[in-house]
Amino acid sequence: MEKPMVHLEAEAAGILTLRFGPPCTDDDEPAYLAALESIARHDEPFALLAIFGGRGRLSPAGDRAQALWFKATRSALNQRCQALAIVRPGDPGGAATVFGRLWAFPVAVRETEAEGRTFLADYLPVRS
Repeated sequence: MEKPMVHLEAEAAGILTLRFGPPCTDDDEPAYLAALESIARHDEPFALLAIFGGRGRLSPAGDRAQALWFKATRSALNQRCQALAIVRPGDPGGAATVFGRLWAFPVAVRETEAEGRTFLADYLPVRS
């Protein structure tokens, strides 16, 4: 079965992986916002790997919902998220500056998934 364009997966290593890939469909924005809610509800420490394969944009309502999510979940994410790696090929690094101001945990933008995972390796939660 093919995975949807927006997919959130919890890995055994303590990584939550959010994939948002092409091609873009009308269902992407609600699926992305639902994935954000799932991340906020994750009750164990985690590292977040966000992989954006396309250059899709949120609608104005989606942008607002995302901004409200950032604000509403800041405290909870600062407690549970150990680090965030954003994979966004061709991003000049501006996203790291913007997102780095939102949270207290380390944020990095990388070109590939492998580079993102390498960054997160030092921040993986200790599992008992």
